[in-house]
Amino acid sequence: MSASGGTKAIVAALAANLAIAVAKFVAFLFSGSSSMLAESVHSVADSGNQGLLLLGGKKSQREATPQHPFGYGRERYIYAFLVSIVLFSVGGMFAVYEGYEKILHPHELEAWYWPVGVLVFAIIAEGFSFRTAIKESNESRGELTWTQFVRRAKAPELPVVLLEDLGALVGLVLALFGVGLTLATGNGVWDGIGTLCIGILLIGIAIVLAAETKSLLLGEAAGTDQVEKIKAAVVDGETVTRIIHMRTLHLGPEELLVAAKIAVQHDDTATEVANAINAAESRIREAVPIARVIYLEPDIFNETAAATGTNPATAPGAPDAPDAAPTQPDH
Repeated sequence: MSASGGTKAIVAALAANLAIAVAKFVAFLFSGSSSMLAESVHSVADSGNQGLLLLGGKKSQREATPQHPFGYGRERYIYAFLVSIVLFSVGGMFAVYEGYEKILHPHELEAWYWPVGVLVFAIIAEGFSFRTAIKESNESRGELTWTQFVRRAKAPELPVVLLEDLGALVGLVLALFGVGLTLATGNGVWDGIGTLCIGILLIGIAIVLAAETKSLLLGEAAGTDQVEKIKAAVVDGETVTRIIHMRTLHLGPEELLVAAKIAVQHDDTATEVANAINAAESRIREAVPIARVIYLEPDIFNETAAATGTNPATAPGAPDAPDAAPTQPDH
């Protein structure tokens, strides 16, 4: 996995969650708090999720094969999608069930200082992990808002870790809220309510992650800035006069496929066209280094033929038609 995949953030989150999971289980055993049990399972699920992200990054580095000629870059998307499933089932649904049971059958907390102490420790540890994820994300976020970054990032690891850590911090506050009210009122129902809120939070985060990674699995085009760079690199104004139409597709976070039909002069020789294509490919790779697979098809642009399509205004190559793939929408 490349540095842009946020390996440092994943490792920091994994270390924090393993330590927190052990502490939470100990607190649950001494106190009987359902919030602590839900948070324990949450931390175990998060630890497994970080392991899945690291595994996906490792598998995505395999070389292309005849059966998979475009490589395994999308392994990272698949494992990120698995993370959303684990978070939903193991984390969210378990917490909802445990909270429901605790509301129906509440009991007082024992050794209250255990859950309170562990929650304070967990908030500090998760804060460190969240800070690392923010620092890693800022290196690639640019001027995007955090919402835009999560929705548009092609590398799934950092958005996953960011949302997990944010959910963990909010969940810890909810658990502390439930434990605190249980201690203040002597009513164990509050512990169950806190647990139920944690479950709803995790399910919400899992749904967001599933929607974002599904879009990546389906295949997303290059971002608007990359499309503009490719357009500028293809046309040389001499042999390649324009782009008739173009499509881009992410084969993985750092692998981009570019396919375009380009217009050349009608009297160019085959050698001139071949040299122009090779030069255009070199310019594309220089402008957008992640453009690994490039297919350029030469053609003679015919404005009359382009305008006779079903919808002349949007027919490929028409005067008013876009010269490139549609700009990348939000997921």
